[in-house]
Amino acid sequence: MGGESTTRTAPRSGGTNTGPVGSRTGHRLSGLAVALGLVLFLGGFAWGAVVYRPYTVPTSSMAPTIDAGERVLAQRVDGGEIRRGDVVVFTDKTWVSNAPVVKRVVAVGGDTVACCTDGKLTVNGKQIDEPYLPAGSAAEWKTIPSVTVPEGRLFLLGDERQGSLDSSAHLTDAASGTVARSAVTGRVDAVVWPMDGMLKQPTGFEKLGALSSPGPLRTITILIVAGAALVLGGGAYGPVAKLLGRGRSRTRTEPVGAR
Repeated sequence: MGGESTTRTAPRSGGTNTGPVGSRTGHRLSGLAVALGLVLFLGGFAWGAVVYRPYTVPTSSMAPTIDAGERVLAQRVDGGEIRRGDVVVFTDKTWVSNAPVVKRVVAVGGDTVACCTDGKLTVNGKQIDEPYLPAGSAAEWKTIPSVTVPEGRLFLLGDERQGSLDSSAHLTDAASGTVARSAVTGRVDAVVWPMDGMLKQPTGFEKLGALSSPGPLRTITILIVAGAALVLGGGAYGPVAKLLGRGRSRTRTEPVGAR
């Protein structure tokens, strides 16, 4: 009829293509992202499982560095790699039967340790700054006479000096409170529950020699986080492309004109 106007509706699909939404290249890249992400994510966890071992610290003898009940990650290291200032996990039946102990190494074989001089611990006659001790705490609550650490052994103290059963409590033992390097099973890198993060470097011991280098925990964490991001990002490509495709293919009306 003359003057009558009609409309046409564009197909929702925008054509006859019924394949997956998004470009072929996009889908390939998203698949590669997911695959790479899985490699990084699982590889990071596998690396961490090989290099680190978790421990729960049952007492407050290492407070405030590590509080009672906190979960730590200790790098599996040989006792020969331990240096002054390290927080280590070890087993010594003369201290505790069949249970790991966590303490800080303050002197190694050949060192002479004593306390206190002007309120500070001394190693080889040098006063050691210990910022990890509780605020206002003394370097030691009892006198430590001059002790020369035998080669192959370690002298260890807790950061909470008043209540810690450490080398200072075993001075009358045959080894003058020292522990064999071979008894060490790990070096603590971080508190992971709650997530307090990496332990701070014990810079007060730098005057006596090089400190231990941090383990690969940061690198492992980056791999796991990057892997998770790639998996999530690659997996989200399809749904996002589909959503955008729907937005473009909404029903449109077109005037045809009079007939």
